[in-house]
Amino acid sequence: MKPEYQQYLNLAESRKKENKKLLQRLKKQKPKVLDKTINELHDLAFKFIDCLECANCCKSISPSIQDNDIQKIAKTLRIKPSAVVSTYMHLDDEQDYVMNESPCPFLKADNYCEIYNSRPLACKGYPHTDHNKMHQILDLTLKNTLICPAVCFIFEELKKKR
Repeated sequence: MKPEYQQYLNLAESRKKENKKLLQRLKKQKPKVLDKTINELHDLAFKFIDCLECANCCKSISPSIQDNDIQKIAKTLRIKPSAVVSTYMHLDDEQDYVMNESPCPFLKADNYCEIYNSRPLACKGYPHTDHNKMHQILDLTLKNTLICPAVCFIFEELKKKR
């Protein structure tokens, strides 16, 4: 991981309380205004943050994997869906399928994904900061400041707008 990306993650860790206060203010914003602001900052963040130089999400968390995702992965790997589940996944406390291990078993040494074209929907959308209805996932977004340098950048920029 690039040192500047790690610096963002360190910053997020040191500013947990400050970010939590920001989250409370964000929850009071009008949803459309919040979406527009965060979406614009998402675009800005990914002008200089390259996921392939980081891949911390793939190295540290597992997405929630849906049945559709399992079917696509099975087709890509040319194995039965039950084999995908038994080899790579387990049910978590919320009864969602997640990967058995971190980093993700499909993450290659160069940070490329072995199953990129059939990766889970949650992976495709991560870190979810370019979505509408951000007010519905603000708690998740706060957690993602500790995982994704782009989300940390977004939170730091939101503080400047206050």
